[in-house]
Amino acid sequence: MIAPARPFGQKYAFVAAGVVFAALMAAAGLRSAPGVLMLPLERAFGWDRGAISAAAAVGIFLYGLTGPFAAALMQSFGVRRTVTLALVTMAASTALSSLMSEPWQYVATWGVMTGVGSGAVAMVLGATVVNRWFVERRGLMMGLLSASTATGSLIFLPGMAALAEAGGWRPVVLAVAAVMALLVPVVWFLLPETPAAIGQKPYGAPADYQAPQAGGAGALRGAFGALFRAARTRTFWLLFAGFFVCGLTTNGLVGVHMIAMCADYGLPETRAAGLLALMGIFDLIGTTASGWLTDRYDPRKLLFVYYGLRGLSLMALPFTDFSFLALSAFAVFYGLDWIATVPPTVRLATEAFGDRDGPIVFGWIAAGHQAGAATAAITAGVIRASQGRYLEAFVLAGLAGLVAAVASIMIRRGAAEPAFA
Repeated sequence: MIAPARPFGQKYAFVAAGVVFAALMAAAGLRSAPGVLMLPLERAFGWDRGAISAAAAVGIFLYGLTGPFAAALMQSFGVRRTVTLALVTMAASTALSSLMSEPWQYVATWGVMTGVGSGAVAMVLGATVVNRWFVERRGLMMGLLSASTATGSLIFLPGMAALAEAGGWRPVVLAVAAVMALLVPVVWFLLPETPAAIGQKPYGAPADYQAPQAGGAGALRGAFGALFRAARTRTFWLLFAGFFVCGLTTNGLVGVHMIAMCADYGLPETRAAGLLALMGIFDLIGTTASGWLTDRYDPRKLLFVYYGLRGLSLMALPFTDFSFLALSAFAVFYGLDWIATVPPTVRLATEAFGDRDGPIVFGWIAAGHQAGAATAAITAGVIRASQGRYLEAFVLAGLAGLVAAVASIMIRRGAAEPAFA
């Protein structure tokens, strides 16, 4: 049982956020691993890139699909227990994958099992914890927790690439399993269920603050009930479409295929992983800044800028010479914009659907993010296998970014009203 009191008073909210930051960071490292494993698995087993991409696509899709159910499960089963169970699942599945010898086993472990496990330690966890533990600085804290995915790539990608280059794919999966296992006791002992569980109010809450009543519905009922209410509004579908494109243009395309694309141009894997790590550094800056901006400016206009610039940069990349200067400029620019979309999207979802439904609805919106990522992961792999290049995949993703920019500016602020009968 969690002790009835903790140090720091209301500022313990920052300790809870730190624990969640670490869990999100590790899960992000796990989700970025298939990009590092692609070439080592190709060399070790002779699997083609389309088959290897399929496992990444399944994992990304389930990562997103799990989100809304995880958010509802956190309300009925508890945040601490849900996250601990997810970490155990990820540790077990990645360790088990060290014994694989067939593509279907890669799909089962890194696709299905890690997809479900990491889906509970994703953006919906950040949204749930921020809404529970903070009244002030929600945008900033959501930006920081969103940036943990970049930090996970920053810390883990170069190390995983070095392990893969020195010892093949197996040391990578065992290292990921060890990190997940180490986080289990950290979450269990340091993450209280709510501020009230340690006799506190959320950070910045006034004296008369009343916490939203906890939902009594099960995970399935809570998840689908929130979806049914949200799906009748235009706001939900515009946010869903935008986040579909967000996933398509980030972890599905760049996250999965950037290392392999750089290899096509003669860049070593460690250098390509360093490029993604550089993106991680600047995404940490960009997403945190996006949270700060979301507290002060219209989130729709921020999304318009983010998606528009992202689309233009993706269309430009294949036409560069892939020199050190060109790739560094792309990494800095794209890193600043990588998941800067999260804080304004969470803000709009909370405004439209409230503190209780908001995290669950955001889970469904995040499912759109991962559906887009899965689409890009498998489609780009197929295009590369058939055309021998990634040009068409990047141009199409860039055009989708421009469409998402227009869709974002069409969103209405405030509580969402049903637009459909």
